[in-house]
Amino acid sequence: MALVVIGGVAAGLSAAARARRISPHLEIVVLEKGPVISLGACGLPYFVEGRVRQASDLIVYTPEYFRKQRNIDVRTGSRVVTVSHPRREVTLESGERVRYEHLVIATGARYDTCAIASLPEHVFTLHTLDDATRLRAFIRDKHPRHAAVIGAGYIGLEAADALRRNGLRVTVLERSQQLLLRDDAWWTGLVRHQLNQYGVELRCGVDVRATDFPADVVVFAAGFRPNVELAAEAGIEIGRTGAIRTDDHMETSLRGVYAAGDCAEVGHLVTGRPTWIPLGTTANKTGRVAGANATGGRERFPGIVGTSIVRVFDWAFATTGLTATEARAEGFSPAAVQIEAKSKPGYFGGSKTSVELVADRATRRLLGGSAVGEDGAAGRIDVIATALHSGMRIDQFEQLDLAYSPPYSTVWDPLLIAAQQLIKQL
Repeated sequence: MALVVIGGVAAGLSAAARARRISPHLEIVVLEKGPVISLGACGLPYFVEGRVRQASDLIVYTPEYFRKQRNIDVRTGSRVVTVSHPRREVTLESGERVRYEHLVIATGARYDTCAIASLPEHVFTLHTLDDATRLRAFIRDKHPRHAAVIGAGYIGLEAADALRRNGLRVTVLERSQQLLLRDDAWWTGLVRHQLNQYGVELRCGVDVRATDFPADVVVFAAGFRPNVELAAEAGIEIGRTGAIRTDDHMETSLRGVYAAGDCAEVGHLVTGRPTWIPLGTTANKTGRVAGANATGGRERFPGIVGTSIVRVFDWAFATTGLTATEARAEGFSPAAVQIEAKSKPGYFGGSKTSVELVADRATRRLLGGSAVGEDGAAGRIDVIATALHSGMRIDQFEQLDLAYSPPYSTVWDPLLIAAQQLIKQL
């Protein structure tokens, strides 16, 4: 019997590829419901914008590549409708049954389709390559003037950016007060400022369906949730986050069944609790661990700190670990500081960088941080993430030996300035 992987893209294909490296002769079958097996999904907004010229540029691998180069049987258009673990088989929508010895579930996540059933021609999601292709064609052929984006998360604001760069007037509608998944005043103030600078109207506290708002084109980017129905129906336990519960080997509550990617919860290295933060980086790593262990390995996925970054026009918004509000909810006694400093000396055209750091008063342990700005946010958030992985105290962080040269940084990096200010509060 084979190793069967339900779902392609990052987690599923990482699992299959890792299993093949470990077991050269194992039969491996990947069942993908859609027509595209491997997609650079994070590039979809940039395809709509026009920065990515062709849809094919976002296709990373084809089924033929995996069949010929990896000896992996990849089947597109193969939707799994049931999993029967006692019989060790899955049933496809076509009625075909596929037997397995071990199973990896990589069913991903989706938008809340309950709110967007029977979409009119002018309403889109931005989840698949077909979504992005149809949206770009609609902009080209219909020449819409006003766009509405429902949801102010990462995809929503990336979509607003792409539409604005296409010359449309854009309104962002958000049910809550959260912007980029946070509702603290410092963060939301920076997001609001950036949207306002580029002429994007923002309305929070608005409960609106995709078909209700009067706009020429609507992008629905709200209610993202893990696809767990198939797993739940098979008797697999769903965790406290609403995603599939897994251990650090990515094994589910059913022995021999693993889950990876956006459908699975993982451990948070700061809190020690399960979390669900759907990111492509996590999908690839958990897929590798699931694929290795499904072939007899004992690899371990240690967890994440939730590091993410998104471009909103010319600013990067990056965050990792916990905010002060999240830290307090997890039982810590947090202190937080936000500072503004130049990313480089003024004579080298340094722009403003905003940095936040959060630490625990009791242990002085660094709990999280954020970096926002036009220059250097990616590198700075990676420094904070590395410190979180090592359990660093703020006193240690403040003594980091960071690089300095006028073309690249200031002698006191904004991270170190923030650390100095935070120490004064502890």
